[in-house]
Amino acid sequence: MALPALLLFALFALVPMAIVVYLSFTRWDGLGSPAWAGTDNWREALTSDVTRHALWLTAKMMVFSWVVQTPISLLLGVFVSGKQRYRALLAVFYFVPLLISTAAIAVIFKNLLDPNFGLGAALDLPILGQDWLGDPQLAFYAVVFVIAWQFVPFHTLLYQAGARQIPASLYEAASIDGAGRLKQFWHITLPQLRYTIVTSSTLMVVGSLTYFDLVFVLTGGGPGYATRILPLDMYITGFQSNEMGLASAISVVLVLAGLLLSLALLRFSGFNRMRSQQAGM
Repeated sequence: MALPALLLFALFALVPMAIVVYLSFTRWDGLGSPAWAGTDNWREALTSDVTRHALWLTAKMMVFSWVVQTPISLLLGVFVSGKQRYRALLAVFYFVPLLISTAAIAVIFKNLLDPNFGLGAALDLPILGQDWLGDPQLAFYAVVFVIAWQFVPFHTLLYQAGARQIPASLYEAASIDGAGRLKQFWHITLPQLRYTIVTSSTLMVVGSLTYFDLVFVLTGGGPGYATRILPLDMYITGFQSNEMGLASAISVVLVLAGLLLSLALLRFSGFNRMRSQQAGM
């Protein structure tokens, strides 16, 4: 039963990865035949200031994305899992970003954040009228904000589903003991959502290594190198500088970083030792 799945995985994942590893040891401009270059690409990738800066930016974006998205998603997920008034109406509008493509979101925010005819100019608000995407000091944080706007609804869904699985009897017992909402959230909701937090964090951290289309449309990696994260550095190196061998080495670094992060999260979060919270399962 597993053979077709293994064959598909080998055809669409392992074989392309093996080809990329081979290309990382060659000089190739995308045309003609690759020429063997030994470890030159790897030496260049590991010593290049641009690539190391891209790796640093990727790690920084990973941390900022987690710090921004996790608390917002957690609180909203718990809120929309309840029975508050207008909760369903809020959920309909709030999950709109999940229905819009990444390129469309990038185009929308690129226009909204434009200092000349964007939201700041239309509302005459100086704080919104800044050149968010053109200022090297602001562009990175503007990108983090747009990424959070896109992905918070998805993680909110995870927390909403997790919060709805918490037995109501726990809250009823806590209320009888005199525990307020804050204590209930801290001593019941958070511990019960620990597996959801690990799952959401893993998706968030590893997924941050795949940000490309949104950053590419928003800033193209600029201004300067302010938003040139590793996936974008790989694309620019390969398809704009025509250095496919070096770009292949960068892509292998990206894959290895994703694998190491996934293994580290599984190891230190105890995800592989988790048990179902449902009775009898």
